Amino acid sequence: MKHDLIKLSIPELLKTMESFPPPSEPQMVLTLAETAWQQLRRDIIAGVRKPRERLRIERLREAYGIGPSPLREALQRLAAEGLVMAEGNRGFTVTPLDPREFADVTVARIAVEREAIRLSILNGSDDWEAGVASASYLMAKADREVNPGTDQWERANTAFHKAIVAGCGSNWLLRVRDNLHTVAERYRRASVSSANSRRDLAREHADIARAVLARDVTRACDLTAEHYSKTAEELRAFGS
Repeated sequence: MKHDLIKLSIPELLKTMESFPPPSEPQMVLTLAETAWQQLRRDIIAGVRKPRERLRIERLREAYGIGPSPLREALQRLAAEGLVMAEGNRGFTVTPLDPREFADVTVARIAVEREAIRLSILNGSDDWEAGVASASYLMAKADREVNPGTDQWERANTAFHKAIVAGCGSNWLLRVRDNLHTVAERYRRASVSSANSRRDLAREHADIARAVLARDVTRACDLTAEHYSKTAEELRAFGS
């Protein structure tokens, strides 16, 4: 399978990807605490809850229709992720954005992503390869049809990069990697107006996909590192 995909041009590859359906999500019954965590997490990452905003339980209860105990449990979980800060008896605050933190996150993210990509390419099965092809097709479609920073684009971007590392075989590596991706997404969304003005994101994603499907470890890792570094450079320029 991989040899046939490698021989295709990018338009042919994208057309072939149409035959791969997106992976189905397992059905889950969420507790109130999990629901509160998901909704608060989504709103913090998307910028609905602003940096340094005080997260008062009563206001959150009115906004989300969830009781105080599940909300407190969700806030504790978000604090462990670094998305909110616990301030003793004063409650919780949305963690501020710090350019120095994003630079540090980018260094860590590239290091972890390189290893996850390397292991995935070495160990990935045909099913993993099909997942990469499917996610690549959806990413290309999002790059054509919607702007970076929108929910649809962010979902496609998350799924694309996650599919690439899904074959690494290390749950701990993926946990660390997912946490870094979450922090990076929050910074990227905060500076969405800087996105794509000087870049061809569709080409960057297509080149990464082609290298991964060719199982070219060095090129796939280098292209991904360059991809993430460009995002950091644009955000530094945006904040200056």
